[in-house]
Formats: sequence, C-alpha cells, structure tokens
Amino acid sequence: MINWGIIGCGDVTEVKSGPAFNKVPGSKLVAVMRRDAAKAADYAKRHNVPRWYNDAEALINDAEVNAIYIATPPSSHEAYALAAIKAGKPVYVEKPMTMSYAAAQNMVHAADAANVKLTVAHYRRQWPLFQKIRSLLAEKAIGEVRLVQLTFCKQPPTAAELSDEKLLWRFDPAIAGGGLFHDLAPHQLDILYWLFGEAATVNGLALNQGGYYAVPDLVNGQILFRNKIVFTGSWCFTAAEATDECVIIGSEGSLRFSFFTHNSITLQRNNETTRFDFDRLQHVQQPMIEAVVNYFLGNAANPCTAAEGAEIMRWMDEMVK
Repeated sequence: MINWGIIGCGDVTEVKSGPAFNKVPGSKLVAVMRRDAAKAADYAKRHNVPRWYNDAEALINDAEVNAIYIATPPSSHEAYALAAIKAGKPVYVEKPMTMSYAAAQNMVHAADAANVKLTVAHYRRQWPLFQKIRSLLAEKAIGEVRLVQLTFCKQPPTAAELSDEKLLWRFDPAIAGGGLFHDLAPHQLDILYWLFGEAATVNGLALNQGGYYAVPDLVNGQILFRNKIVFTGSWCFTAAEATDECVIIGSEGSLRFSFFTHNSITLQRNNETTRFDFDRLQHVQQPMIEAVVNYFLGNAANPCTAAEGAEIMRWMDEMVK
C-alpha cells in the first residue's frame, strides 16, 4: 500500500489530484501539510485525512507516510524533494518540476544516488485524448509528421487577478520562475517530448510587452527534433482573445486539438474530417496517480521520469534565455 503525504494542500489538490489518492487501488492519503495550520486542519477535516502538519519535515518523517506528493509553488519543489529523497521516500512532484534546469538536475542526481523513485506530474500523458493522439501517429493516420504549430493566448490579467494572493504568486519570478509560461507550457512541451522524443536544437525569445508583471508575457519557441520534425510555438498572455490550438501536420493529413479548452481531436485526411470526443475527467490527475502508484509498488515503469521532467525545464530555459 502506498500511504501518501501531501506537502502543499492548496487549490490544485482540492479536485485535480487530492481526492484521487483515495480512489486508486493500492493508494491511501494519510497526511497533509500546509504552512498555515488552520488551512491544513481544514483540508484534512474536509477530505477525511487522518493527520495534518504545518511543517514539511514532520510530514516527511511520519513513519506511516511512505510516499510524498509535492504540490507547492515551484520555488520549494527542489528543497522538499531533496528532503524526501534523503528520507528514502519516493516523490511525485508537480510541474513545472522546479525553477530551472540546474535545479531539476540536482533532483535527478539526488534520486539516482539514493536509488529513490521520482516522478514528475506531467499527467496529460495518461489522458485518453493524448493516448489517442499517440496511437493515431503510430498508425500513420496523417502519414509522416512534418510540422507542429501551437498558438496559446490569454487575455491580460485583471486588476482583481493581480491582487489575488491565490493567483499572484504565478507572476512572481522568485516563486514561479517564469510566470504563466512556466505554469502552463510544461503541459504542452511534455506532450511534444512524449510524442516526438529528443530535441536536436531548442531556441526562442521572450518579451514583456504588457508591463503587468516582472516576467515574460510573450514567448516564441522553436524545436528541431532529432527525427527532423519541426515545432513552432507562440504563447501570448496579453492578447485580445484567448486561443488554444495545436496542429500536427503530416504528409497525408493533420490532427487538430487543444490542451486546455476542448476535449476533442479533429483528424483531416483525404478531404475527410473525423472527430474524436472525450469525456472530462472528474480528477484530472487520477490516471497518472494510478500509474505512479503502480510504479512505486514495482508493478510498472516510471510514467514520467525525473530526467524527462528536467529536459522540459531545459527546453523552457532555452526558450526564455
């Protein structure tokens, strides 16, 4: 049985992940930690968690806890992961893996040296929608992949968002690293890695056009994969209208989908259009948590290795440097 302890039981754990730990076979949530003791106690009460802490070391050293889920902002991922690894407890860490490629490498090396399991929460890999995309590509449904084009735009933040403590940390480079790009792009870039493999070159540019906060609000990135597939992506967080579209263009057709907005895939080939629709998941991380539990129990491979998570950090570093 995997007995989980959560470090950072904030909003992301309310529905997306937290309840799933008690719904997966071989898994149980036994303790949670948050620096605000009252909020930690409230979370534990509402989710029927036996114990709560306001100190991470106390949770890590809880004898009943044998696996750690780190769901804090990125600035503390490295320190908490290293502490859990030192205690010999496997780690499931939120994305972005940490603040930088260098910090991610520290986590990789520590886990390898201690022979402790470490998985990164790139949970879209386990969604039926992205599993279907992968199978369509394997079946050559669009022939040979040539080009991938991504456009992701959001409207600028409102005054209320810029003053909301629950949201404000995402715009703070000392806490989040690179703002909304670092918060959202890992989901997209990891799927590209999972679908197309290693990059030969990565480059890009990053600007702050709107002046709403101290981190980039526009990023343009390019990847040449080792298999000669080319990716171009644009992220703009001060646009007039929201856009969320990715197109995989092949020699015989194309696949069109979104990462955050729609739960469908559009396949175009030979002047015919086929649409695949998928139900929304109640707990978006549940399929990944099940895969992680199986890995921690020794029944399956790592669904997203620390080295893979670090590689995504390297790509982002290259795009914004």
